[in-house]
Amino acid sequence: MRWTAYVGWSTPALALAVSIAALDAAPAVAQERPRARELGIAVGELPPGRWNAITDVPGVRVGHATVVEGDSIRTGVTAIRPHPGDVFAEKVPAAIHIANGFGKLTGISQVFELGTIETPIVLTNTLAVGRAADGLVRWTLANTREPGVRSVNPVVGETNDGFLNAIIVPRVGPAEVAAALEVAADGPVEEGSVGAGTGTTALGFKGGIGTASRRFAIGDATYTLGVLVQSNFGGALEIAGVPVGRSLGVAGFIDRWLPPPAGPDANRAVESEDLVWDPAVEPDRDGGSIMIVVATDAPVDARGLERIAKRAPYAIGRVGGFSSHGSGDYVIAFSTAEGLRVPYAGGDAPTFVRETLRGEALNPLFRAVIEATEEAILNSLTRATTVEGWRGRVEALPIEAVRELLEEHEVVDRASREQEVRE
Repeated sequence: MRWTAYVGWSTPALALAVSIAALDAAPAVAQERPRARELGIAVGELPPGRWNAITDVPGVRVGHATVVEGDSIRTGVTAIRPHPGDVFAEKVPAAIHIANGFGKLTGISQVFELGTIETPIVLTNTLAVGRAADGLVRWTLANTREPGVRSVNPVVGETNDGFLNAIIVPRVGPAEVAAALEVAADGPVEEGSVGAGTGTTALGFKGGIGTASRRFAIGDATYTLGVLVQSNFGGALEIAGVPVGRSLGVAGFIDRWLPPPAGPDANRAVESEDLVWDPAVEPDRDGGSIMIVVATDAPVDARGLERIAKRAPYAIGRVGGFSSHGSGDYVIAFSTAEGLRVPYAGGDAPTFVRETLRGEALNPLFRAVIEATEEAILNSLTRATTVEGWRGRVEALPIEAVRELLEEHEVVDRASREQEVRE
C-alpha cells in the first residue's frame, strides 16, 4: 500500500493523493526502516502469516489517509474493514476490552450490549473523534444496501498526537475517513509514521502504526489471528528483556521513582532536582494511549473475543509499558467467520444455531494475541521515521544501536542474522 497524504479536497471523490516523498514539507527523514523480524527479533513461537499483518486474516482490509501540512499538521486516519462486504448488513461478532480508560472510544456501550460491530473501525487523533464518527456514519449510510436505516453505531478510537500535531486545528474529518476507507486493501500494510500514526510517540521514540499475525492449528483446522496497533504510550522500551530505552538514555523518569538507598546511606537526602517528581517529564505528560485491533477468522463469539482481548495488553508490559495514568489503552477484537455474522434483518425465526469454539479451544488464540500484539508494537517503532512537527522533533528508534544492544545481550546472533538477510 502506498503511503499518501490527502490534501485540498472538496469531496472524497476529488481527493488529491500526493506521495509523501513529493512533499517539500515532509517531516519524516527518508530512510529504509526494517521490521522487527529483519532485526532478528522473532517474538514467540507461533508462525506469522504471509504478510505478518492483520490482513493475513481473510477479508480484512486496511487503509490510511495521512495528513501532513506546513510545519504543524502531522495526523491522519487509519481504517480497518472487517470484511469487504456491507458490514452494516452483515455485522461481525466483537468485543472491546479497556485496560486503562483515559480515552475517547465511540460505540463502546452498544458493542458491550450486543456483541457486534456494524461499521469499519477507524483510528485517528483525540480531538478528531467526533468528526471521524460523523464521517464513518456518512460513509456507512452511503454504502449499505439496507433501506431506511435510523441508527448507526460508529466505532472510532484515538490516541493523542498533540506534541507533533497541532491537534486543536480541526484538520481530520469525514473526507479523510472516506479516503482511508476507499483505499483500504489486503496485502502488506504500511507501518510507522502513516495514517493515524503520523504524529504519535511511544516509549520515548517515534511510534505509529504496526501490525503482525500468527497462524495456529485447532484440531484439523488452521486459523489466523492478526493485530494492528496505533502506538502512543509511555514507558521504558524493552525488547526480548533487553532494557533498550534505559540503555539509550530515554527512560530517565525511572530514576525519580527509585527509593533512597538502604543501609548506611538510608537517611541521605536526595540532593538532585532531577530525582524529584515532576509531572512535566512523566511518560504521559502529553497524553498517551494505544489502540489495539484484533481480528481472527476462527469462529469465536463475543464472549470468547472478550477473553482474547483481555490478553492483548499483556504485550504492553512485555515491551516496557505499564498503562500509565493518562493512557487510554483499548482492545477491539472481532471474528470474520461468516457463520457468526449477524444480519441486519434477522428474519422471522426467534432462534438460531451457530458453531463456535469451545472455551478450552481458545488457548492458541490467547498465546497468538500476546505474540502478535508485542510484535506489532515493535514494528510500529522500527518502521517509524523521525518526525518534526508542531512542538518539536521525535527521533525514530536508532536501528543500528538497537542491533548492537541485542547482539551484546545475545538476543540475536550477528552471523545468523546476516545470513538470513543474504538469503
